[in-house]
Amino acid sequence: QVQLVESGGGVVRPGGSLRLSCVASGRTFSFNVMGWFRQAPGKEREFVGGIHWSSGRTSYPDPTKGRFTISRDNAKNTGYLQMNVLKPEDTGVYYCAARSSNLIAATENVYAAWGQGTQVTVSS
Repeated sequence: QVQLVESGGGVVRPGGSLRLSCVASGRTFSFNVMGWFRQAPGKEREFVGGIHWSSGRTSYPDPTKGRFTISRDNAKNTGYLQMNVLKPEDTGVYYCAARSSNLIAATENVYAAWGQGTQVTVSS
C-alpha cells in the first residue's frame, strides 16, 4: 500500500501562485501514475492533471492546461503541483492519488491510494 501526504495549501489572491507537494511512502514501487484532483464545496471531485512517474509524461484537462504544471522528484518520492494565475474557481480541497496502471486517468475511482487533501483558497 502507498501512503500519500499533501502539503502546501493556503490562501492566495487571484492571479497568484501556489505549489502543492505530495510525498509518497510505503510501497512506492507499486504505483506508476500520480493524479491530482480537487473538490470545491458542493461539487464533485474533478481531475486537474496527472503524471506518469517514470517517464514524466503529464496530462491536463482544459481548465488547468497552461496554468498548472505537475512534476516529480523520484529521489524524494514527491510529486508537485505548481499552480499559476490562480482564479477564485480554483478554490477547493486538493488531493493527490496514485494508481498502478500506466494510464493517466481522469476518473477518480481507478486510483487506489489517496492523500488527506490540502485546502486551497483563492480570494481577494
